Amino acid sequence: MSVQERKRLIAEHVYELRKKGRIQQTRQFIQHGSTTVYDHSVRVAYYSLVLAELLHLQEHQQELIRGALLHDYFLYDWHEKDKSHNLHGFRHPYTALENADKDYHLSKRERNIIVRHMFPLIPIPPVFMEGWIVCMVDKGCSIYETVKARNYGGKSSKTQNARPSKCFK
Repeated sequence: MSVQERKRLIAEHVYELRKKGRIQQTRQFIQHGSTTVYDHSVRVAYYSLVLAELLHLQEHQQELIRGALLHDYFLYDWHEKDKSHNLHGFRHPYTALENADKDYHLSKRERNIIVRHMFPLIPIPPVFMEGWIVCMVDKGCSIYETVKARNYGGKSSKTQNARPSKCFK
């Protein structure tokens, strides 16, 4: 699948999620460094597709994309000083799942992707291969987003030409 085809596929899912839910709100919140939750989730979806292709795992592609786009659907600024944000790393998968359940009909696979993406911090691993893919890709994207501004020229995600999310603005 080409870069354009991946972008188009993700854009179609974002469009569908925008019609029913609050996915646009994720643009308001910073996730890592200067990267928004929205840009992070799109990046995780994009690179999850890449990894699934490399592993020849495309049977559940739609669920992989939706799970990746909703894995951090917690809808708050976890950087704000607020007791409800304590232990964000441990709690946000459950909040994301609760919010996603309110807004969308989720499959078992999508639910598992969302709630298990923080393994091993949360010590219950994903059940489905797509959950493992999102879990691993999320770690890679998070590391990149956290260190890129400090070590790679100081540009924010809004000015960096980050391939997957640029076309979804």
